[in-house]
Amino acid sequence: MTNRNTAPAILITIPLSHYCEKARWALDRVALPYREEPHAPLLHRLATKRNERGTVPVLVHGGTRFSDSTDILKHVDTVCGGDLLYPRDDELRRDVDALEERFDKELGPHTRRWAYGQALSQTQSIRSLWARDVPPLEASVIRVIAPLVRRLVRTGYKITPENAQRSLERVHGVFRQVDELLSDRRRFLAGERFTAADLTFAALAAPVLLPAECRAVQPALDDVPAAMRDEILRFRETDAGRFALRMFTQERGYAVAARQSQAL
Repeated sequence: MTNRNTAPAILITIPLSHYCEKARWALDRVALPYREEPHAPLLHRLATKRNERGTVPVLVHGGTRFSDSTDILKHVDTVCGGDLLYPRDDELRRDVDALEERFDKELGPHTRRWAYGQALSQTQSIRSLWARDVPPLEASVIRVIAPLVRRLVRTGYKITPENAQRSLERVHGVFRQVDELLSDRRRFLAGERFTAADLTFAALAAPVLLPAECRAVQPALDDVPAAMRDEILRFRETDAGRFALRMFTQERGYAVAARQSQAL
């Protein structure tokens, strides 16, 4: 049996965040015990500042804090024995690392900007999304300060109609790259099994697909503006979109470490 740090971890999140879903999925995948500490936007800084960080997700585990989603994935893979999210084979590992970095930089920021560009004008909806699955006091506060948070989000993520359109084009570009990878009918993006590359693509594509199995807070497809809904349906019809949806359907609830320990 692998030597695991069994101390429960704490995952500090904003429930709406797709980067938090990436970290959450990894923890679920390797079956590392953890407690999620969800916070509303802006109010999350009280928790992250307490842990000497600024953004989410933050993982506190074994006396160490990790505030980058990729660092979280690498940590949980290592403490659970390795070879769960990252293959031991050097060439495959390089492929996984390169894909994960590409999706972190070229996909995640742009799905977020485009989705927020569509949603921020829906005042009641975005306020409800920010308040969902957070402590009751924070839910009450965020409903009051939502106009301020909306301005900060718009400024912080540089959300303008022009930037949102450019981000949409960037997302389509990444989807086309994944379409090309999948053109040889491979089941996974790197190698013969699910890795951090597949997890990262699916999680960071979630804002433009709205998968039912995603455990981040997200709106229902029928509740988003018509133009956003049409674009999401187009993404779902691509090979990349179908692949990401399949990852959520087939892999989101699969806990590798739990099954391995049961087999020992």
